[in-house]
Amino acid sequence: MAPATLNPTRPLVLDHALDGVGYTPLCRLDRLAKAHGIKSNLFGKVEFMSIGGSVKDRIAKRMVEQAEKDGVLIPGKSVVIEPTSGNTGVGLALACAVHGYPLIITLPEKMSMEKELTMRALGAEIIRTPTAAASASPLSNIGLAKRLKDAIPNAVILNQYTNPNNPLAHEFGTGPEIIAAIESLPGNQRVDVFVAGAGTGGTISGTARALKGHNRDCTVVGVDPRGSILALPESLNVLKESEDSSYQVEGIGYDFVPEVLSREPGLIDQWVKANDEDSFKLVRDLMKREALLVGGSSGTAIAGALRWLKASPERDVEGQNVVIMLPDGLRNYMTKPWFADGLTGREIGADLSPEVTARINKVLADNHKYSLSANGDVPTEDKVEEAVSALAETMKDVTVGTRGVNGIGKVAA
Repeated sequence: MAPATLNPTRPLVLDHALDGVGYTPLCRLDRLAKAHGIKSNLFGKVEFMSIGGSVKDRIAKRMVEQAEKDGVLIPGKSVVIEPTSGNTGVGLALACAVHGYPLIITLPEKMSMEKELTMRALGAEIIRTPTAAASASPLSNIGLAKRLKDAIPNAVILNQYTNPNNPLAHEFGTGPEIIAAIESLPGNQRVDVFVAGAGTGGTISGTARALKGHNRDCTVVGVDPRGSILALPESLNVLKESEDSSYQVEGIGYDFVPEVLSREPGLIDQWVKANDEDSFKLVRDLMKREALLVGGSSGTAIAGALRWLKASPERDVEGQNVVIMLPDGLRNYMTKPWFADGLTGREIGADLSPEVTARINKVLADNHKYSLSANGDVPTEDKVEEAVSALAETMKDVTVGTRGVNGIGKVAA
């Protein structure tokens, strides 16, 4: 059965922050597709444009509001506890701030400091747990959350791993938004392929149900990081002797199968695996080509989509619509080595042509001619004008490179 029709337009005036959850756009990924030789129409579902910055805003809002309706959460009494890799915690921190609940988050050590600081800014208490602890261990974030619930009166774990409102948020929110966007296009108005990484599995399972109702022939592809055990058949999860089960990408993959990850036949049609190297390489590629500042798991989804499309000629068909879930944004990962190490301290000209790089270096070599005054004032006006004129002169009729311009205002081929 197809999901209820959804008005995909965000209100212009929000009564509170939770009214800004969801309503995220699809963005064409034409430059990425061309660079990788893909004929299909690629679209990214850009979830960092939700008010809390990720796809998990959706489930947090629904879980809290439904728990209130069901009497599980009692205003002025309940304390919310949740084990998370971060994004669900941010979403819950938003929801708990609006609804007035104290929130305790248990978070593995490998998760970014940016996530912790964001949750703390919203009023949550954060307790870190060992990344190496298996999910069944009392020391894991899941195990610690259970122990805290037993120790704290009126504590409630909403439990994204088992809570049916996790996939329902996507079946009646994310999925219908994607359908409405694709149906607004000229020509093919079907979602032919949907690709998403899997963590709890709520996003891919719920969205898949909506999309299968829209087009029963829609192919749903799950992407699982190397080291995780979520993919089927299970032979995909077997590691080589040179590999270990750790991986750096955050928010997807587990060492157990969550209840909300559907194993229903025909829902998730195929699985592919992706490693950290490909994930981080492709997320940087996506940033440069499409100007989308997304997180590492978006690179995993892109890597999986490209691998699946290129696996056989009949999969990559001109005119078909392929939607890829981009779960969160760069805000969460600004200081992570996979991102920061490639940018800080790099030489000038990394993305420019040799000609432009040489001219920039020539201008910089003249810096000794222009100095600050002894008291630190800026250079005199005539020297500033001289420096600007010198730089402008060097840039006349220069080919900047594949990402720049020829002359002024003319995009390079």
